[in-house]
Amino acid sequence: MKTVQIVLDAQLLRAADGAARRAHVNRSALVREALRAHLSHLRRRELEDQDREGYRRHPASADADWEKEAAWPEP
Repeated sequence: MKTVQIVLDAQLLRAADGAARRAHVNRSALVREALRAHLSHLRRRELEDQDREGYRRHPASADADWEKEAAWPEP
Protein backbone atom coordinates (compact mmCIF):
# COMPACT_ATOMS: atom_id res chain seq x y z
CA MET A 1 0.00 0.00 0.00
CA LYS A 2 0.99 3.58 -0.56
CA THR A 3 0.51 6.44 1.86
CA VAL A 4 -1.29 9.52 0.54
CA GLN A 5 -2.24 12.79 2.12
CA ILE A 6 -5.70 14.30 1.67
CA VAL A 7 -7.23 17.48 3.00
CA LEU A 8 -10.67 17.34 4.67
CA ASP A 9 -12.63 20.09 6.31
CA ALA A 10 -13.26 19.65 10.05
CA GLN A 11 -16.92 18.66 9.68
CA LEU A 12 -16.16 15.97 7.09
CA LEU A 13 -13.30 14.63 9.20
CA ARG A 14 -15.56 14.37 12.28
CA ALA A 15 -18.22 12.59 10.23
CA ALA A 16 -15.64 10.19 8.77
CA ASP A 17 -14.16 9.43 12.18
CA GLY A 18 -17.64 8.79 13.61
CA ALA A 19 -18.52 6.49 10.71
CA ALA A 20 -15.22 4.62 11.10
CA ARG A 21 -15.87 4.13 14.82
CA ARG A 22 -19.37 2.81 14.18
CA ALA A 23 -18.07 0.45 11.47
CA HIS A 24 -15.21 -0.68 13.75
CA VAL A 25 -12.56 0.21 11.16
CA ASN A 26 -9.87 2.82 11.06
CA ARG A 27 -10.14 6.03 9.05
CA SER A 28 -7.95 4.70 6.23
CA ALA A 29 -10.10 1.59 5.80
CA LEU A 30 -13.22 3.75 5.70
CA VAL A 31 -11.74 6.04 3.05
CA ARG A 32 -10.51 3.07 0.96
CA GLU A 33 -13.97 1.47 1.02
CA ALA A 34 -15.67 4.77 0.21
CA LEU A 35 -13.31 5.35 -2.72
CA ARG A 36 -13.85 1.80 -4.03
CA ALA A 37 -17.63 2.29 -3.82
CA HIS A 38 -17.43 5.65 -5.58
CA LEU A 39 -15.20 4.31 -8.37
CA SER A 40 -17.59 1.37 -8.82
CA HIS A 41 -20.50 3.81 -9.03
CA LEU A 42 -18.67 5.90 -11.64
CA ARG A 43 -17.86 2.79 -13.72
CA ARG A 44 -21.48 1.61 -13.56
CA ARG A 45 -22.66 5.07 -14.66
CA GLU A 46 -20.14 5.03 -17.51
CA LEU A 47 -21.44 1.65 -18.71
CA GLU A 48 -25.05 2.83 -18.43
CA ASP A 49 -24.15 5.91 -20.50
CA GLN A 50 -22.60 3.63 -23.14
CA ASP A 51 -25.78 1.52 -23.19
CA ARG A 52 -27.96 4.62 -23.57
CA GLU A 53 -25.76 5.88 -26.40
CA GLY A 54 -25.95 2.51 -28.14
CA TYR A 55 -29.75 2.48 -27.91
CA ARG A 56 -29.83 6.09 -29.11
CA ARG A 57 -27.71 5.20 -32.15
CA HIS A 58 -29.53 1.93 -32.85
CA PRO A 59 -33.05 2.18 -31.44
CA ALA A 60 -35.26 -0.90 -31.47
CA SER A 61 -38.24 -0.66 -33.75
CA ALA A 62 -41.73 -0.33 -32.30
CA ASP A 63 -42.61 -3.85 -33.46
CA ALA A 64 -39.44 -5.42 -32.03
CA ASP A 65 -39.55 -8.92 -30.56
CA TRP A 66 -38.59 -7.96 -27.00
CA GLU A 67 -37.90 -11.55 -25.95
CA LYS A 68 -35.33 -11.75 -28.73
CA GLU A 69 -33.97 -8.29 -27.93
CA ALA A 70 -33.43 -9.21 -24.28
CA ALA A 71 -31.79 -12.58 -24.96
CA TRP A 72 -28.01 -12.97 -24.80
CA PRO A 73 -26.54 -13.79 -28.19
CA GLU A 74 -25.31 -17.32 -28.80
CA PRO A 75 -21.50 -17.64 -28.57
